[in-house]
Amino acid sequence: MANDNPGTLVSTEWLAAHLENPDMRILDASWHMPDSGRNARAEYDRAHIPGARFFDIDRVSDPDSNLPHMAPPPERFISCVRAMGVGDGHQVVVYDSVGLFSAARVWWLFRLMGKSDVAVLDGGLPKWTAEKRATEDLPPMARDRHVTVSRLNHLVKDATQVAAASKLSDHEILDARSPARFSGAEPEQRQGLRSGHIPGSKNVHYATLLNPDGTMKEPDALRSVFDAANVDLGRPVITTCGSGVTAAIVSLALEILGHRRHSLYDGSWSEWGMNGDLEIETGA
Repeated sequence: MANDNPGTLVSTEWLAAHLENPDMRILDASWHMPDSGRNARAEYDRAHIPGARFFDIDRVSDPDSNLPHMAPPPERFISCVRAMGVGDGHQVVVYDSVGLFSAARVWWLFRLMGKSDVAVLDGGLPKWTAEKRATEDLPPMARDRHVTVSRLNHLVKDATQVAAASKLSDHEILDARSPARFSGAEPEQRQGLRSGHIPGSKNVHYATLLNPDGTMKEPDALRSVFDAANVDLGRPVITTCGSGVTAAIVSLALEILGHRRHSLYDGSWSEWGMNGDLEIETGA
């Protein structure tokens, strides 16, 4: 599904038609789990969409946090994206090499920094290459451009805020991890993490929002996924996952459905599962 809305999701056809726009900035935001055996930067160096810059999720993060790829302070975000040649007045399109996986995280990060002209490429690089569209192996020449940010704090939550929401039951807390990880039946990959989920949270596995080809499902199908998880879309939502990456896919789906009262728990299970003072639940 792509509604060609440059604020949420655009199709490969839309991007191909706008590829030569001088104010277009394309970002390869590929990221893989540590045990995947894949190197996102090396894959970018071999082949990427023409004009794409590589966006390193782990580098454009908070250097003072011991949690993985936490949202950076505004000044670090500005410094990093300026170095990529991305700035005010640019339409940003983000993609990844899986289809729709880590790109949504960078979409959310730009939104957190107050940038609305950012969209995810529906189906990502796999769909682009399946359609036999051009790729290249050299990065573009980056020219510094002024960047203005205005951090929208309502789009992010910390552990204290999530714990309060869990206790008060005044938000829908949606966990994008797999059912086995959510229930605690499958151990966490990161060492030292307990198994289970935030009390009162509901499981909306990110994969259930996607078609087999890695594109986003149509709006009616997205609503059906939330309905099946007994999610009340009339309430504010907090999205979470393992480390704040796939939670953004749920956030993107909510945005597509016109649900504006959503925020992302940046620490996600990497923080919650490590902190013995925070309660957990197990089971479906």
